[in-house]
Amino acid sequence: MPAKDHSALLPNGLVDLLAPGAEHEAQAINACMAAFAAFGYDRVKPPLVEFEESLLGDGPGQKLARQTFRMMDPVSRRMMGVRADATAQIARIATSRLGEEKRPLRLSYAADVLRVNGSQLRPERQFCQVGCELIGAQSLTSDVEAPLLALKALSDIGIEGLSIDLTVPTLIAHLYEETGTDEGARETLGDLIEKRDRDAIAAQGGKAAALIAALMDNAQTPEKVSLPGQAKDELDHLRSVASGLRAALDIYGLQAVQITIDPLERRGFEYQTGVSFTLFARGARGEIGRGGRYDITAQGRDPETATGFTLYMDTLLRVARPAKAPARQTIPADTGWDAVKALQDKGIQAVRGAA
Repeated sequence: MPAKDHSALLPNGLVDLLAPGAEHEAQAINACMAAFAAFGYDRVKPPLVEFEESLLGDGPGQKLARQTFRMMDPVSRRMMGVRADATAQIARIATSRLGEEKRPLRLSYAADVLRVNGSQLRPERQFCQVGCELIGAQSLTSDVEAPLLALKALSDIGIEGLSIDLTVPTLIAHLYEETGTDEGARETLGDLIEKRDRDAIAAQGGKAAALIAALMDNAQTPEKVSLPGQAKDELDHLRSVASGLRAALDIYGLQAVQITIDPLERRGFEYQTGVSFTLFARGARGEIGRGGRYDITAQGRDPETATGFTLYMDTLLRVARPAKAPARQTIPADTGWDAVKALQDKGIQAVRGAA
C-alpha cells in the first residue's frame, strides 16, 4: 500500500492564501497604506524575529508573552521570539532607531504575525496586522486622529456597517482609588463587571458599586453620572473624544459610522493608559481592529505616550469589498511581443495559450 502524501499538510491555524485571496489582501493593504500616508504616516518594516528581551518588554510586548514562539539564535546563543504582535516592535523602533527624531512621530506598518494559539473567534495563528502608531503626542486631537484614520482606511476598502466602541480602561481603577474601595471589593466588582450583572453590582453596596451601576444605566449618556476626581476627568475626556470623532467622521463623509461609549470595558486593554477603542463591522466575526493610548518605556529614556491601532486583515477581508479583477485575455501561443505589449499598455493581462 503506497504511503500517504502529507506534503500539503500545514500546522493547525496556518493556511496557504491562494488567488484571488492573496490579491484581495494585497489590494486592501495598499488601500490602507495610502490612507495612512495621506495623514503623514511613514511605513516601517520590522523583522519577523528578534531578541525576546526587546520583543517582550514592558507594555505591548509583555501582554503577548504567552502567545510568542521562542527559539535559540544559533549565532548569538540568545533567545529570540517570533512576533505575535507588531505594536511592541514599532515602539522599539521609535525609542531606538528613531529615538532622536522630532516628535510627534507617525509610523505605519503591515506585518504578518504568528501566535502559539488561535482563539474561538480567530482560529488562525498566522495573519496580517495593518496599523499606525502616533508617538509623542497627547491631546484631544491625537485621541481623535487614531480612530478616525482606522475608520477612514476601513471605509476605503469597502467595509460597511462600521461601528466603534470607545472606553477608558483606567477609569475603573481611578474610581476605586477615589472611593477608597478595598482589594476584595475590587475583585468582586471586577468579576461582576465582566458579566455585566448590574443588579448584583448594585447589591454589593458602597459608593463605587453605586457609581458603576449608574454608569451601566447611562452608558450612552455618562454625563448624567457624577464621578469623583480623576475618574471624572477621564470620563469628560472620553466624551470629548466621542464628540470630536463624530464631527471628524461627518467631514469625511462617514456619517453612517456608529459611535458607542462603554466606560467600563477593560478586556483586551491590559496595557492601555487612556482612551481606547474596538472596531466592528456588520457581518464580521468579532472585532476587526482595536487601538488606544499607551506608554512606551525604554532603558535610559523618559516614558513616552503613544496612541495607535491594529486592523486584523484575516477578519476584515471577509466583509471587505471584493478584489477588483483586472481584465485578462488569452492569446495564441505564437503572438508577437508587440501585440502582448499593446494589450498590457491598455491594462489587459495577456496570457499565452498552450503551444
